[in-house]
Amino acid sequence: MTPTYVLTLSCPDRLGLVHALSGFLLEHGGNIEEAAQFNDPATGLFFMRVQFACSAHSHAELKTRLQHFAEPHQMRWSLHATHEPMRTAILVSREGHCLNDLLFRWKSGLLGIDIRAIISNHRDFYQLAASYNIPFHHIPVTSATKAQAEARQLEIIDAEDAELVVLARYMQVLSNGMCQHLAGRAINIHHSFLPSFKGAKPYYQAHDRGVKLIGATAHYVTADLDEGPIIEQDVTRADHTDTVEDLTARGRDTESQVLARAVKWHSEHRVLQNGHKTVVFR
Repeated sequence: MTPTYVLTLSCPDRLGLVHALSGFLLEHGGNIEEAAQFNDPATGLFFMRVQFACSAHSHAELKTRLQHFAEPHQMRWSLHATHEPMRTAILVSREGHCLNDLLFRWKSGLLGIDIRAIISNHRDFYQLAASYNIPFHHIPVTSATKAQAEARQLEIIDAEDAELVVLARYMQVLSNGMCQHLAGRAINIHHSFLPSFKGAKPYYQAHDRGVKLIGATAHYVTADLDEGPIIEQDVTRADHTDTVEDLTARGRDTESQVLARAVKWHSEHRVLQNGHKTVVFR
């Protein structure tokens, strides 16, 4: 079977970029299977994602040749083999709806990831992890032990060579240092009531205010709490007949679906960061 690759790139916009890249791939035996592009007039940047088949060169050879091609165009680029699932670590606390959903989708072959570890500050899901044959790491976190706990978490993440870290309702604020270490490869999920309904029990607060929409946002983790580049959002309707339990259940469903889509698109290299925003080639 002919190997296939995904190439993503961004660079200053200029005439002839698509033509130049197409010519490069043709010259090196590449057959384009899927392509998407975006020109951002606000930043003057060009973004592109190309999936192509190529048997003329190895992965390493393609990277070397791409480096020479990219330099004069000032391209930031990455090349990934499509047959390699993305190595992933999941962090979770005591709400398991997003974790359950990701595990089911992964086991069903719906996500191109390889879950290498589940890390939690509680023991609640060690049996669930065992049922999927995934290593479970219990690392308690207190204000006094936060630095040591994060150091241990990063040891595990780095030991597993995780390309993606998913905060599946992990209810601890990451330090600036950890955010920097995971920049561009950590995805968080939260209810979209922020900043209106901060703190504990947001759905109780939402019910008290009679909300008409329940939402969820998946975004990249940054040192600015819940303000990282947004990957995906969604909402569902609510009305006066809904109880707190109704809102909570509907909100959890929305969170699970939004996070799963963000993980899927990231693992398929469909998300490119554009400053404080993202370009998502669905």
